[in-house]
Amino acid sequence: MFSLHPQNSTPLVLQIVEGFRQVIDNGSLRAGSKAPSIRQFAHAHEVSVFTVVDAYDRLVAQGYFASRPHSGFFVKQRPATDSGVPGQAPNFSFDSMWYLRRIFENRALRMKPGCGWLPGDWLFQDGVRRSLRSLATDDMDFGGYGEPKGYPPLRQLVRDLLAEKEVAVSSEQVLLTQGSSQAMDLAARRLVRPGDAVLVDEPGYPNLLFSLRFLGARLIGVPRTPTGYDLVALEQLVLAHQPKVFFTQPRLQSPTGSVAQLAHLHRVMQLADKHDFLVVENDINADLDLEPRPSLASLDQLNRVVYIGSFSKTISPNIRVGYLAANPDLLEDLAQLKMIAGLTSSEFTERLAYGALLDGRWRKHVKSLRERLAKAHVAAAARLLSIGFEIFTEPKAGMFLWTRHPGIPDSAVLAYKAAEQDILLGPGHLFSPNLQPSSWLRFNVAFSDDPAIMVFLENQCQSSH
Repeated sequence: MFSLHPQNSTPLVLQIVEGFRQVIDNGSLRAGSKAPSIRQFAHAHEVSVFTVVDAYDRLVAQGYFASRPHSGFFVKQRPATDSGVPGQAPNFSFDSMWYLRRIFENRALRMKPGCGWLPGDWLFQDGVRRSLRSLATDDMDFGGYGEPKGYPPLRQLVRDLLAEKEVAVSSEQVLLTQGSSQAMDLAARRLVRPGDAVLVDEPGYPNLLFSLRFLGARLIGVPRTPTGYDLVALEQLVLAHQPKVFFTQPRLQSPTGSVAQLAHLHRVMQLADKHDFLVVENDINADLDLEPRPSLASLDQLNRVVYIGSFSKTISPNIRVGYLAANPDLLEDLAQLKMIAGLTSSEFTERLAYGALLDGRWRKHVKSLRERLAKAHVAAAARLLSIGFEIFTEPKAGMFLWTRHPGIPDSAVLAYKAAEQDILLGPGHLFSPNLQPSSWLRFNVAFSDDPAIMVFLENQCQSSH
C-alpha cells in the first residue's frame, strides 16, 4: 500500500496520514473499502498501536475515514472537487490542538504523569465495594428515572458538607450532576451567549475552555500567580471587557496547583459586585487540601457565585457524581437545563456515592489521601528540580505541579516524543485560553514516580542543549 520511513524527520503519524490520503486521492483505495485494523497496521509496519490510533483518528477528522463501532475504519465517499479545482486534492488545515488532546486523553499509555485523575489504589475502592454490597440488598425502584435534582439524601449530605465549609444552603439549592464537567457545562450554557466576554483562569481547565469556545464566548485569560491572581491585570481586564461571568478555580488550581489568598478572593468579589458579573467557582479539589480555607462561595453565600464540587477525586471518577449549588432562581434554571439535556442523573451512582460517604472509614481515607499526595509532591518536585526544571509553585497538596525547562521551548513537541515512549504528558498549550504554544507542562505527582519518566525527561533536556 505504502511504506513508512522511521529515519525520516517527518513523524510516523504524519507519514501514515499522508500515505492513506495519497492512495485514497489517487483511487488506489476506493470509497467503502475497509482499512487495515489498527493492530494489523501496527504489526505490519512495526509501529506502536498508539501511533496508528492517532493517525486513524486524524483521518476521520479530515474526512478520509469513517469509524463504525465494532467494525473498524472505512474509506469515506469524497466529493471530486472539494477544493473547487477538478482533480486537485482538498486542502485540509489540521487542528493540532485537537490532535494533542487525543494524546493528552489517551489512557492506554503505560506511564501517565500528565493525566488528571488518581491511581485506582489511591481511591476509596473498599468503601465503594461496601456501598455496592449494601445497595444490592436495598429495595430500589429500577423502573424510574430518579429525582430531577438528584438523590435527596445525597443532596442533604452535600448541604451539610457545604455548611462545614461555611456555605449556608438548603438542599433545594443543590443540584447533583454527572461529574463536575456536567456542572460546568450547565453553568456555561445558562450564563453564556455567543459573543459574551468571559473571564477564565490562564492557564485554565481544558474541557471548560473548549466548552466555552463551542458556545461562542470571547475568552479573556486572567493570569494566575503562585499566590492566586494577577490582581492588576484582573482589574484592567474587567474594565476593558465588562465580562458576563468569571469561571475560576481558586483552590489547588489545574494546572498550576496554586491557591488564591483570602485577599485575592475578596478582591474578586468586590469586582464582581462593582461590575455586575457572576462567578462560577470550581472547587473540585477541596477535599485534597491539607488546610481548611475560605471559598468565594463562603464569602458571597451564593449571591453571585455558583459553586461546583465533585466526589471524583476522592471516591472514584467512574461513578461520575458531582454537584453545584446556586441561588434558588438560578438553580431552578440549571435543573431545567439538566432535564432538557439528559433527564435525571443516575440515582444508582448517587446512592453508591452516598453510601461511600457515610462509611465510617471515609474521613480517615481522605486524611490518608492528603498525606500521600503531600509526600508525592515533595518527591516529584525534587526529581524535577534535580534535572533542571523550574516549578511554578509547590503547594504540597492536590495533584499537580506546573513546570518547565529552559531547554524545552515547546512542550507539545516533547509530549509527542513522550507518547512514542509510552508516556502521557500534559503540554502547556492545552491549558491556554488562546491555544498559544507553551514551554510549560502539567505533572500529576501521583503518577510521576516511575524512574523511566525522569530518564526520558533528562535525556530530552540534555539533547536540547
